[in-house]
Amino acid sequence: MTRHQIIRAWKDPEYRSKLSKAERELLPAHPAGLVELADADLDAVAGARPCYGLTTYGTYTSLGWRCL
Repeated sequence: MTRHQIIRAWKDPEYRSKLSKAERELLPAHPAGLVELADADLDAVAGARPCYGLTTYGTYTSLGWRCL
């Protein structure tokens, strides 16, 4: 496999799924490796704060997402 094909296989799951079993076995491990985060790390992410569905603006209430 060429370097271009290897990189494309790492980035494009659809392309990777079309490779033969032998070609997939030839793929080296992705250099970034597997990333695992602890639950405490995930809780510290800003996007993990609780969200509520109703938001009130004066006399208008809209159904949208508001994170605090």
